[in-house]
Amino acid sequence: MKKIITTVEIWTVGGMFTAYCPELDVASCGHTSEEAKKNLRVAIEIQLEETAKLGTLNDFLAEAGYVVEDKVLKIEKKIVEFEELSISVGAL
Repeated sequence: MKKIITTVEIWTVGGMFTAYCPELDVASCGHTSEEAKKNLRVAIEIQLEETAKLGTLNDFLAEAGYVVEDKVLKIEKKIVEFEELSISVGAL
């Protein structure tokens, strides 16, 4: 069985936590950060299982930028930094 390595972004809105995997464009939520991450793991597992059933798993992973390396699916592009960017919006 191969493993997949992903990134998880966590943010909160209105008291709920959202966990998002940008590589696979899959998100989930929960009442805590840990619950949101746990639910995201389940959502990703379901996405992978369903695309496998449809016979489109390899295409789905390739479109997301994954390659197989030593029995691990790795993404070729890596997020190396996050920061806030302030941009003036003159129309507001």
